[in-house]
Amino acid sequence: MAIDWQKLSEQYQEDYLADLTTLVGIDSARDDSQATDEYPLGPGPAKALIAFLGLAQRDGFKTKNLDNLVGYVEFGEGDDTLAILGHADVMPAGKGWHTDAFTLTEKDGNLYGRGTSDDKGPSLAAYYGLKMLKDQGILPKMKIRFIIGTDEESDWTGMNHYLDLEPAPTLGFSPDAEFPLINGEKGNVTFTTTFAGTNGDADALQEFDAGLRENMVPRDAEAIAQVANGDQVVADFNSFLADAPVTGEASVEADGVHFHVIGKAAHGMEPKNGINAGTYLATFLNGLNFGADAADFLGLLANQLHDDSRANKLGIAYTDKVMGDLTMNVGVQTFTANKAALINTNFRYPTGTGAADIQAGLAKATADMNVELKQGREMVPHYVDPSDPIVATLMDVYRQQTGDMDAQPEVVGGGTYGRLMKRGVAFGALFPGTADTMHQADEFQPKADLLKAMAIYGQAIYELTK
Repeated sequence: MAIDWQKLSEQYQEDYLADLTTLVGIDSARDDSQATDEYPLGPGPAKALIAFLGLAQRDGFKTKNLDNLVGYVEFGEGDDTLAILGHADVMPAGKGWHTDAFTLTEKDGNLYGRGTSDDKGPSLAAYYGLKMLKDQGILPKMKIRFIIGTDEESDWTGMNHYLDLEPAPTLGFSPDAEFPLINGEKGNVTFTTTFAGTNGDADALQEFDAGLRENMVPRDAEAIAQVANGDQVVADFNSFLADAPVTGEASVEADGVHFHVIGKAAHGMEPKNGINAGTYLATFLNGLNFGADAADFLGLLANQLHDDSRANKLGIAYTDKVMGDLTMNVGVQTFTANKAALINTNFRYPTGTGAADIQAGLAKATADMNVELKQGREMVPHYVDPSDPIVATLMDVYRQQTGDMDAQPEVVGGGTYGRLMKRGVAFGALFPGTADTMHQADEFQPKADLLKAMAIYGQAIYELTK
């Protein structure tokens, strides 16, 4: 069947934008503090899932909501299942926005709002690709399930719940990354280093707070410290800022010196794209006269973790010729005097190394400190051979739709739902050359790119199921 997928997608522009406005308008960051039996991950993720399924019900699809954790849209029949795996949750908005993070705003051809790039905009484009098939009367020769998770940005509770209740798909893709195609994803593991929060006899660190999530480079960092000669410390801090790639301020208050540093947020899969406000603030504070846990907390951040995305200082740097470098993001960093302190370090690692090597490096760096080191959930590296038909078919569609005949599949540090399937890949929707603003303030995606992605997804689903 000859279909001009790009021309067809343009007919859906108005409806697509209206639906995206609805989805972006829901703050769907996971919030366990508001969890209930009805909303197990907080109300936001469930409400976004319900809204997404409501769009599909409106369009005449069969849908199912599995306990407000995950849901799916179904089309077609067959023994084999093609899965399209998106997610309706988002990262916390954070600070630094120039528009309302939860109002879809078009400016200079770009669509701004939390989720426009990760992952509401791309997921909705893929959904519209499926809708185009249905509207054209095309019946697939296998079952298609568009599966919507609700905590891809944290523990994947929803998608794991799906796999507990439903048969595993045969093959599939996740519209939650980049074009042309991602056929390999690094391993992913987070370690948490905890301290008791004690201070010594001189300067006292009362509070330190940086980072929103382990897989996000902290944009903001704040601290309160009781120090000798606060005015001189403020002057020294201003001199430090003058030579650093961050901004900030400090002031002497009744309870101590207050510090604030502003860096640049970025996705934790490539920390070099951001500027870690937390480790910069720790680097300055590490020069003051702290003791006990406060000194160890700041020293670990400043001496072993700061500005070292490849973990050279920990002695665990590693590179694989196919999957590339091990990377380290220093995410959440908190200290409360006499209560607790922690540092989250998130690692994306290639084949050839792993959690045991990473833990050994962290253990050595903290051997003289009174800390507890705990490993979190681990996802091992994932790779689909380029010769697999799903890779070949999707690459062919991308080349046809873009004219980029030299495009090749890639391996990245990001973790997508694609890795849940043996024959699963990530496919779009960020085009080469487009700024990656995932997990950042002023997140956006060009409107033209999302419409082009819709056309690519429509043809891709058709080719994989014809």
